[in-house]
Amino acid sequence: MRAVIQNSVGGPDVLAISDLPDPAPKAGEVLVRVKAAGVNPVDGAVRAGHYKLLGEPPFILGWDISGTVEALGAGVSGFRIGDEVFGMPRFPKQAAAYAELAAVPADEIAPKPSGADHIQAGALPLAGLTAWQGLVRHGGLKSGQRVLIHAAAGGVGHLAVQISKAHGAYVIATISPQKVDFVRSLGADEVLDYTKGDFADKLRDIDLVLETVGGDHAVHSLKVLKRGGVLVSLLNVSDATKTQASAQGIRVERMSVVPDREGLLKLAHLIDAKKLAVHVAKSFPLEQAGAAHAFLATKPIGKVVLTA
Repeated sequence: MRAVIQNSVGGPDVLAISDLPDPAPKAGEVLVRVKAAGVNPVDGAVRAGHYKLLGEPPFILGWDISGTVEALGAGVSGFRIGDEVFGMPRFPKQAAAYAELAAVPADEIAPKPSGADHIQAGALPLAGLTAWQGLVRHGGLKSGQRVLIHAAAGGVGHLAVQISKAHGAYVIATISPQKVDFVRSLGADEVLDYTKGDFADKLRDIDLVLETVGGDHAVHSLKVLKRGGVLVSLLNVSDATKTQASAQGIRVERMSVVPDREGLLKLAHLIDAKKLAVHVAKSFPLEQAGAAHAFLATKPIGKVVLTA
């Protein structure tokens, strides 16, 4: 099979296409012929050596996959050869999604939504599960709540806006000026251009904040949350911020996404109900994985995908 392998950490140029032996599914695994693999910020961080999730190179990046079942390992039921599937297997361990074939745990993938093609489905799992788990599992999202989504045009953010709206929330989004129209098109009730002042000076009585940016966004978000509100952060939150939150009666949840078949099924349902759509900024062939990483670094609207 062809796969994108890196033998050293560094810039996008360390990603190189190689011919490798086909993997074989072990007991409980499914061999997936990958049609599309999402490219996420964590991929770039691991590539550059900022996160040591996969140890030292060589390794194969990627967790998002969409494709078809090629073979079944011993004991696998519920799938047939040829089924279309998607998922985010093994995270944060190596899933080796940047390849033509991937052997993955059967209980960490799900049927691909019929309302999405492979490129859209390949873009969905990591960002979609991050938004779903952050809002619903950690944040306890409920209808009628006021929800603040930071960086609402990003991979996680644009899905979080739609998931919140699908749950009946009133959604406020912070965004750069050139992305305002896009986020409005997703259904956000209020869109704040972050270049026009501090959001904390304009908002109050927020029930739930999804914090995806870092810096001082977490502590500023405490200013807008009501007592009993929840701050869900994808990034580390300082002890001082946690102490301040506790004094204000605000719950802080620091989350990391995990494989989640139930969550995949929920996302697929929203896709098929036309309540959720994945915006793909651009797709690249496997051979151009380096170019895909370089493009992702420009912070495009939505997601970036590799096609096999």
